[in-house]
Amino acid sequence: MIQKENKPKKRFNSYLKAYEDLDFLKSDSARSVRLQLELLKPEIVLRENKIGDGIVCFGSARIMEPAACDLRIRNLEQQLKANPNDKKLQQRLGEARGLRKLSKYYNEARKFGAMAVRKSKKRFALVTGGGPGIMEAANRGAYEAGGKSIGFNITLPMEQHPNPYLSEGLSFLFHYFAIRKMHLVMRSKAVVVFPGGYGTFDETFEILTLVQTGKKANIPIILVGKHFWDDIFKFEKLVEYGVISRDDKFCVVDTAEEAWDIIAKKYKIK
Repeated sequence: MIQKENKPKKRFNSYLKAYEDLDFLKSDSARSVRLQLELLKPEIVLRENKIGDGIVCFGSARIMEPAACDLRIRNLEQQLKANPNDKKLQQRLGEARGLRKLSKYYNEARKFGAMAVRKSKKRFALVTGGGPGIMEAANRGAYEAGGKSIGFNITLPMEQHPNPYLSEGLSFLFHYFAIRKMHLVMRSKAVVVFPGGYGTFDETFEILTLVQTGKKANIPIILVGKHFWDDIFKFEKLVEYGVISRDDKFCVVDTAEEAWDIIAKKYKIK
């Protein structure tokens, strides 16, 4: 029987100051310290930039502008014509056509970002997860309107780069989803949710739970895209089964204007 060689355990450099020892800071033992740092650093930066109230926009990173969707579909159709039996290409084309149906919400998110800045006279910062798609669109609208455009990005297996419409010095990178979501919620005076997938559902249901349980003030939670949300989420069925109450409500609208009107009414903005 061959015995496995016992490799010596990795040791930290005992003579390095703890905050200079990267091996130590990246170790499992220091996870609690890293969590605190991820909470603290953005908090200090936002405070220094006098960022107070924010409106948070959630939505899919995959939803592009209509023209970009059309170009992608044409490219995939050409590839499939050359490889008609390629199952992966068929699947990608189906997904691209599905996303084309939702591409109008890129424009709505961009419009909403601009409205949130202009109509509130820059009272609100526009906050997203900082990535592409709907996040990019909402940041883009706020950026083009001259407002504060903030992004809380996160490291993912497929690297997600910050979109180009974030205010200088207000783009943050996180490792921990929990701390990222905490920052997304802390200053939010309203949450506007556009169509999306698992990530969007995760963020949306967490904020709904926080409001339902009184952990977060009763802020407007607005879902944009009636057809999409009515297909995906059956609120009346949940009430019928008794697992939520009718008071645990959110608003479902179709346009950026409708979403803004709800927020303006809540905060008495003329």
